[in-house]
Amino acid sequence: MAIVAIVGAGLMGTATAYPLADNGHTVRLVGTHLDREIIDRCRQQHFHPRLQRDLPAGLRAYYVEEIAEALDGAEIIVSGVNSHGVHWIGRTLGPHLRPGQRIIAVTKGLEAAANGDLVILPDVLAAELPPAIRGEVSLAAIGGPCIAGELAGRRHSCVVFGSRDAEALRVLAGAFSTPYYHIWTTTDLLALEVGAALKNACTLAVGVAEGMLDRAGGVDAAGAHMYNLAAAVFAQGCSEIDRMLELLGATRAAALGLPGAGDFYVTAMGGRTVRLGRLLGQGNTYTEARRIMAGETLESAEILRTLGAAFPLLTARGLIGPDDFPLLRSLGQAVVADRPIEFPIHEFFRTPAYTGWLSPLA
Repeated sequence: MAIVAIVGAGLMGTATAYPLADNGHTVRLVGTHLDREIIDRCRQQHFHPRLQRDLPAGLRAYYVEEIAEALDGAEIIVSGVNSHGVHWIGRTLGPHLRPGQRIIAVTKGLEAAANGDLVILPDVLAAELPPAIRGEVSLAAIGGPCIAGELAGRRHSCVVFGSRDAEALRVLAGAFSTPYYHIWTTTDLLALEVGAALKNACTLAVGVAEGMLDRAGGVDAAGAHMYNLAAAVFAQGCSEIDRMLELLGATRAAALGLPGAGDFYVTAMGGRTVRLGRLLGQGNTYTEARRIMAGETLESAEILRTLGAAFPLLTARGLIGPDDFPLLRSLGQAVVADRPIEFPIHEFFRTPAYTGWLSPLA
């Protein structure tokens, strides 16, 4: 049995404690500086206030000031912070790491280098580690359709663990796998992370369709929704994930597998991303929607900001065309430029994958 430290007491990070505890591992949950009230409740009542569940038996909660104690002897570390915390967790973990430890992240997102190249978050975290330890620890990530409350409720969940270190994948999958937590593995970490990140941005479009229905007066007397449009932007989103994977030389199957279409579907079932899209579809600007959703972490908007910075640079370098990614570009204009959302439907389904199969009428 292993000692596992989870750093970040949010929903998904904490949810990973349940399969780990069920497998008999020693689990230590470390709150960040933002999680003090959560850790208070965990210590006082052994209850997580956001998951609304009792914590697994044997789990011990730590404040961030106790991180050295929590990491002492840990073979596996789960990074449970959101994308805003990736630089922080790299700097925070660095002084306490020792060779042979394995770090696995639940975070989804991307950053853009100065030349527009997209950087996956495990590489962002690695860059924050001290050079002496950077090559001595293994980095991995989790992708796929997994709602935290369902995992904590021990509902069947299917995910992908990715790492460039095949041995680390074997150890990690063995530590986490249960009869309800089903794990596939891949050494194409780039495909996993890009698929998982872009589906967050594309999901915004499904929420926009819901908002457009609201603006049109809602479901009519005959029961007509806006499902047709939502389905079309879902399909276009999958095609744009596929296109990005193709351009990056990553495994394109991820677009239609668990990290892409699978995670896209579950995210489109509700939550912050859909709510933000719905507000935009109702006619709110991003600034107005952000004010309405004050205090919420909006990963989809951050990814669109990253793409908004990267796309012009990649286009100027001739790596992508000006007509590539019409859905993501339209969503980015709404978020970055605060413009009203407008889908360029006539530009959809023109990626190379559709050439020779689909032809627009005009």
